[in-house]
Amino acid sequence: MPELPEVETIKNALDKAIKGAKISDTKVFCRKFRVPIPNCFEQKTICATITNIKRIAKYIVVELDNKYSIVWHLGMSGKIKICESVPQNLQKHDHAVFYTDKGIIIFNDTRRFGMLDIVESAKLNEHFAFKNLGIDPFDEKLTAKYLKHKLKNKKTPVKVALLDQSIINGIGNIYASEALYSAKISPLRESHTLSLTECESLIKAIKETLTKAIKAGGSTLRDYAKPDGSTGYFQNEHCVYNKTGQACPNCICKLKTAKGIKKIMQAGRSTFYCQTLQK
Repeated sequence: MPELPEVETIKNALDKAIKGAKISDTKVFCRKFRVPIPNCFEQKTICATITNIKRIAKYIVVELDNKYSIVWHLGMSGKIKICESVPQNLQKHDHAVFYTDKGIIIFNDTRRFGMLDIVESAKLNEHFAFKNLGIDPFDEKLTAKYLKHKLKNKKTPVKVALLDQSIINGIGNIYASEALYSAKISPLRESHTLSLTECESLIKAIKETLTKAIKAGGSTLRDYAKPDGSTGYFQNEHCVYNKTGQACPNCICKLKTAKGIKKIMQAGRSTFYCQTLQK
């Protein structure tokens, strides 16, 4: 599933390509997603002008001049493609197409776990996707005191807490492992044991990790691709994620005895970490 850096990369590409564009036509070929595309979707998007494109957590929000907003989530395998002109042939899983005076936007989703919804802009915060969201990683309100307060009564491992979107939104499995490594904090630590100083280090690591990933265009492991079809390359800069048995970049241990980066399962998700460096 695309995480914050991948969604931010796609948002930036859309913003550059179609901000200010007028939607001349919208075609929906399949509505059967985890949240069905509303029957009124075409009616509420055709002839509207795109006034703004932003990211909220792992969602892309396309604001229209008719006081409606498109809420877009890529799910497990969703892709957004930007084309200068109408393709001769749509691909098998191209489920929705936006025709604008600045180009064609195609939503492709093999597994159909994504979401394409329309909501009144004034009621955007009431949408179920945003009701219980925590703070954005780049929000100035994300402080060590905030994080310490949120974690103080939690006995769950800190890696699991980082995936809790009601605490900090947008962080997924890849960047939780990478940020904890950068902060030298073990993913096994009970959340409430983190000191104020460690919370501060973790927030710094989260922001630095996400910023680097955004600059690299995100991480391409399976399905993710940028709207121009190219891949992200932050996977080449991963320190621990998917590096089982390898020595981490800053490791001070002997690989033969420490056996390198360890992989464990936490809350049904893979976690990667260095037992020597992360405490």
